[in-house]
Amino acid sequence: MNQPGNPSAMTTKGTLFTVSAPSGAGKTSLVKALIEGMDAIQVSVSHTTRARRPGEIDGVNYHFVDVATFEQMLAEDAFLEHARVFDNFYGTSRAWVEDTLARGIDVILEIDWQGASQVHRLMPGTVGIFILPPSRETLVERLNARGQDEPQVIARRLAEATLEMSHYREAEFLVINDHFATALDELRAIVTSTRLALPKQQHRHGALLRDLLS
Repeated sequence: MNQPGNPSAMTTKGTLFTVSAPSGAGKTSLVKALIEGMDAIQVSVSHTTRARRPGEIDGVNYHFVDVATFEQMLAEDAFLEHARVFDNFYGTSRAWVEDTLARGIDVILEIDWQGASQVHRLMPGTVGIFILPPSRETLVERLNARGQDEPQVIARRLAEATLEMSHYREAEFLVINDHFATALDELRAIVTSTRLALPKQQHRHGALLRDLLS
């Protein structure tokens, strides 16, 4: 359900959202459920030098590239933002984001706080959302439940979690992922409220407003 819902939406520029969270906060699952239940919203597929995990598909989960390719794209200014996380590089295609927004489709960037900060500087209209776990104990449980990473990797991510979470203040919205359904409802409410903001509604319903006030 991620296609534009009506013709008028095509004439209104989409909103760019950044969604940040520490590993294990449930960000990916929430965003996936969000776009499956809403029209005219898509997730940007980042480029990364990280190794592909079991079950991941190139072009769906990430665009998997080698370091040389990533560095070439960086030199060509192809990324809206890029960051180095856990010894791997991640980047968001500038052209894809700009084209998708111009077609009236909202875009979600699942990126860390560094990438979100870069995007907000370049695109001031960006709406930041930060997702946190309900407790540190829950965060540890979720990381261990994945069963995909080595213990030393989990320990490293926990060490980075406090720094990551301290940047929640830089977002416009904060969601605590305690109960999944509640957190998902809150994400939907954020997107919906942004779409109902006065400037977008004025653009979307210009003819109606002129008729009502004539």
